[in-house]
Amino acid sequence: MLKSRKYLLMLLVGLLMSVLLIGCSGDGEEDTSGDNDTDTTEDDSEDTSSDGVNVGIVLPTRDEPRWVQDEQRFKDALADSDYTTEILFSQGSSANELQNVETLISRGIDVLIISPQDGDAAGAAARAANLEGIPVISYDRLITNTDAVDYYVTFDSLAVGEAQGQYLVDNVEGEGVPLYLYAGAASDNNAFLFFEGAWSVLQPKIADGTFVVANSSIAEELSDTQELTRDDMGRILGQITTNWDPNEAINKAQTHLTSAGPELKGDIAILAPNDGTARSIADTFAADSEVTNYVITGQDAEKASIQYIIDGKQSMTVFKDVRRLVEDAMGMAITILDGDTPETTGAYDNGSVEVPALQSEVIVVDEENVQSELIDSGYYEASEFTGLE
Repeated sequence: MLKSRKYLLMLLVGLLMSVLLIGCSGDGEEDTSGDNDTDTTEDDSEDTSSDGVNVGIVLPTRDEPRWVQDEQRFKDALADSDYTTEILFSQGSSANELQNVETLISRGIDVLIISPQDGDAAGAAARAANLEGIPVISYDRLITNTDAVDYYVTFDSLAVGEAQGQYLVDNVEGEGVPLYLYAGAASDNNAFLFFEGAWSVLQPKIADGTFVVANSSIAEELSDTQELTRDDMGRILGQITTNWDPNEAINKAQTHLTSAGPELKGDIAILAPNDGTARSIADTFAADSEVTNYVITGQDAEKASIQYIIDGKQSMTVFKDVRRLVEDAMGMAITILDGDTPETTGAYDNGSVEVPALQSEVIVVDEENVQSELIDSGYYEASEFTGLE
């Protein structure tokens, strides 16, 4: 009988200990999901850390060198300040972009900097921040068709296109030169601005016969029109878009060369929208034995394209010193955080409102000034290239 009571007492004590252990463990798990380098917010969306982040930044993708470099420059820009930042990548998805913004809002951000994957679709992300009273800075690419954008930090996109067009005008010889036109993604407002700037310079030379459009029937149809409407440009871009994708640029170039007769080859001019597509297009045209020489544009001063310029495979690039653009964006964010009004130098119509903008200058770089603009300025090291004199 004594043994039975002792056994029952031990059993009750064991049950009581189990209950106490279960109760203590329920609230003790630590959330370690937060990560400033997360590509998307799939694992982060429930983190409502109370630490707070001052500046939230959303960039389009980690798959392009430009945006990876921007990530580090943004981090460096706040390294010596008391402000904090978190940078998320949307990896080419507008849905991820919105989720990223919602995650940053939950982190308690005071300012949002966003470079949209798709200008129109990013309106939902901007609105989410706007509804929380968070100022929105559109970075490099304009968020369109919404009034939920407070500022725009950009290079002068029209000037980029004008510089590309002028380079072609200045560096081709003769009459009736075949002109191949290519553009960025129709979902990116910058693609329209780049093309508009280039067209303003090229169109008079198309009209007077210096150039002959080789790969766009709509551009041929509009060759006498100096100022194109948005719809006009959209129709042309529908034929020549690369979607900023080098592989798509190759496919487009191959298709155009296959359909082009000998009269549209020989010495040619090529408007390529950026460096990634320029290299792909240049390689494709260089492989055609009927193309004897080409002048081709670019943009962004990517390291690989600087080597192409040194090697004579790409004619030029428009250098947009991203160091300055990052400084401008972070300077604007800090001004807002300090309770002041940022400086602006212009405005852009995003289809809904005129967005106050701060513009940075652009520089044409070719083999003549690679050394002075990119090496001597410290943007790149000479050791990163071969063939520099």
